[in-house]
Amino acid sequence: MVVSALVFATAGLFTKGVSAGAWDVIFWRSVFGILFMGAYILGRGRWTREFTNMGKPGWAVTLVGASGMVAFIPAFKLTSIANVSLIYAVTPLIAALIAWAWLGVKATKPVLLGAVIAFLGVLVIVSGSLGGIELTGDLLALWMAIALAIMMVIYQRYPDTPAAGPAVLSLLISLPFALAFGAPFQVSYWEIMILAGFGAVFTIGAVTLGEGAKRLPAAETALLSILEAPFAPIFAWVILSEVPSGLTILGGLIILGGVVRSQLYSNRKSIE
Repeated sequence: MVVSALVFATAGLFTKGVSAGAWDVIFWRSVFGILFMGAYILGRGRWTREFTNMGKPGWAVTLVGASGMVAFIPAFKLTSIANVSLIYAVTPLIAALIAWAWLGVKATKPVLLGAVIAFLGVLVIVSGSLGGIELTGDLLALWMAIALAIMMVIYQRYPDTPAAGPAVLSLLISLPFALAFGAPFQVSYWEIMILAGFGAVFTIGAVTLGEGAKRLPAAETALLSILEAPFAPIFAWVILSEVPSGLTILGGLIILGGVVRSQLYSNRKSIE
């Protein structure tokens, strides 16, 4: 889970590290993601399980995942890496609220309080983007968080749903849209190689996330997954010299406080 969080924290670096447009990044990330993920599935001999046994939950994950990915990449182009990663950190709490509303899973007071605190942090971050193009990026990042939360709840409701197959299909679905709205074949060969690395990183992150989630309680999985939130802005600051605004730092601290507080409580209850 730690490896997965660190790997996914580099997504903004790949996206902002190239001059290619968002749709071009989506296209090449998808192409190489399909190749690397497909090789992983074939190497594990899991082709039948991952694709033919998906069922309706697998297709739901595919469609929701595709919509989230299409929002995630442009978000980095439109707002700061810090904004995207910190808004993304509310995913565990959104998942808890969806599971409460859909599955009837009891939402404890600490979780509900944590959700309120985290969403206040999101409002603080978004308030710094009002009146600018950054607001669109912030809202796209919020949809990505909601989409991932929906996927987490689907897997909670249908635990036998495969992960790699829907991931490949979600990448495949994005390709025609990327071709229609972008110009991927005008991207330089050097940047295509960088985006090939993005596809490899996506595969490593997805595989380690799936393998780690199988071996840990749900609360601990959610807590470790938000390690991405503090590391992504640090990477952006060190590598891209992108310094987060004061409101982003304040909102991020509020979000992380709410999420960590609720998840630590969940971990303590699961141990008891």
